[in-house]
Amino acid sequence: MSTVSGGEASTSVDSRPRAQGKKHGAVPRPRAPRLALADVPRHWFGGSRAATQIANGVNLLFPAGERFFVRSVRRYLDRVSPELAAQVKGFFGQEGRHAQAHERLFDTMRAQGFDVDSILERYERLAYGGLERMVPPKLRLAVTVALEHFTAILAEDALAGEALVFADPEVRRLLEWHAVEELEHKAVAFDVLAEVDPSYVLRVLGMVVAVLTLGGFWLFATRELLKQDGSSLRAAIREMRELRARARRAGAGRGMEPITTRVFLRGIVEYLKPGFHPMNRDHSELVAKTLERLESEGVVSPERYDAAA
Repeated sequence: MSTVSGGEASTSVDSRPRAQGKKHGAVPRPRAPRLALADVPRHWFGGSRAATQIANGVNLLFPAGERFFVRSVRRYLDRVSPELAAQVKGFFGQEGRHAQAHERLFDTMRAQGFDVDSILERYERLAYGGLERMVPPKLRLAVTVALEHFTAILAEDALAGEALVFADPEVRRLLEWHAVEELEHKAVAFDVLAEVDPSYVLRVLGMVVAVLTLGGFWLFATRELLKQDGSSLRAAIREMRELRARARRAGAGRGMEPITTRVFLRGIVEYLKPGFHPMNRDHSELVAKTLERLESEGVVSPERYDAAA
C-alpha cells in the first residue's frame, strides 16, 4: 500500500483489485451545513476573475447534475440488495442537500449581477430536456458512475491538495463539506451498476459520454460567466498562468495544475483499469480529519445529521 500526501491529511491507494459490486462503509448520512454565503465576494478565488469563474462554471452544473444522478440511480432501487438500497437512500439525501446549498450560492451570484438563469436554462434544456431523454437508462446510470468518479477526484483535490488555498473561507467550507460527502458515497452508483449490469463496455461507454458532456457544459458555463464578467477564455488562460506562478511562489502550485490533467486525464486512466473500484482509494482518514475541522468551525455537527435519511 502506498500513501499519497498533501494538505492536512493523506489518502491511501490499495493496489489490490476489489470485486466489482462489493459494498463498503457506513450508510451515507446527509448533514445540514451552517454557511453564510450572502457576503461571498464577486471574485472569491484569490481575487482572480478567471479562477473564480472556472470554479463557478462547474458549481452551476452541480444541482441539476446531482438530481440527474438521483433519477438515474433511483430507477434501479428495487433491483439491488437491501444493504445497497440503504446506501442509495443515504446517497439521495446527501445529493439533495448539495443541490440546495449550491443554489444558495447562485442567489449570491444573482445579487452580484450575474445572469445565471439564462445559463442554467440552456444547460438544463439541452442536457436534461434533450440528451437525457435520448440516452437509455443503463447508459444514464453508467454516465452517473463516471461523473461520480470525476466528482470524487475533485473532492480529494479539494481536501488533500491545495486547490482551495486561495478560496474565500465560506466558499471553502461549502466545497469541503460537499467534498466530504462525495467521498462518503463515491462507490454507491458504481455498486448499483455492478449489480444491475457489470459490463466493462457499458462502463467505458458511460465514461465517454461523461467526458464529452462534463467538459462541454463546464466550458460553456465558464465562457458565459467570463463574458458577463468582462473577460474571455483567452484572457482567462493568461490570468491562470499568472495565478499558477503566484501559487508556485507560495508553495501551492499543485492545486493550480490544469483541470485537463488534474481531473480528466487522471480520472480516465484510473477508471479504465479493469479492476477499478472507487474504494480502492482509501479516503477515510481524510474525511474524518476534515469533518473534525468543519465541526470545530461550526459548519456541521453530529446532532444535525438527518437520521431519517
